[in-house]
Amino acid sequence: MSDLLLLLLRIGFLVMLWFFVFAVVYSLRADLFGVRVRKMPAAEAPVPAAPVHQAPRPSAPAAKAATRLIITSGPKEGLEVPLGAADSMSIGRSSESGLVIRDDYTSSHHARLTRRGDIWTLQDLGSTNGTFLDGHRLSDKPVQVQIGSAIKVGATTFELRA
Repeated sequence: MSDLLLLLLRIGFLVMLWFFVFAVVYSLRADLFGVRVRKMPAAEAPVPAAPVHQAPRPSAPAAKAATRLIITSGPKEGLEVPLGAADSMSIGRSSESGLVIRDDYTSSHHARLTRRGDIWTLQDLGSTNGTFLDGHRLSDKPVQVQIGSAIKVGATTFELRA
C-alpha cells in the first residue's frame, strides 16, 4: 500500500473513533442530566395558583364540565393548568406531554385524559407504577373521572375542577 493511502485510512479511523467518543459522551449526558425541555408558548403556559387544599366532594356529580386541572400534592402543588378547548391531554415525564411530571415513578407516556362532550375519561397507557383514581389502580380501559376525584400519577396527585 502506498503511504498516502495508509495515512488516509489512519485519519479516517481517528475521525470515526472521535465520532464514537462524542456519541458516548452525549448519551451519558442525556442520561445524567435529561434531555432539553421545550418551552411552552406564553399563551399555553400553566399559571401557578395559590396552594389548593382538597375540599369535600359533593355527593352528587357536578353539572359543570371541568375547565382546569389542579395539582393538590407533589412537587408542583398548587399549579393550575387550564384545560381550555383541548380534547385530550397526555400525562408523563416526556417533554411532549400536556402535563409534565418529572419523578422516578412516572413513565414517559404514563396516562391520558380525554374529553367527550362534558365527560372526562382517564386511561393508563401501560405504565409500570400505575395510575390511580380515588385510590383504585386503573387498567388500560378509559374510566370516567368525576370533578374533584383524586388522580395519582407517580408522586403527584391532582384533580379536575369546574
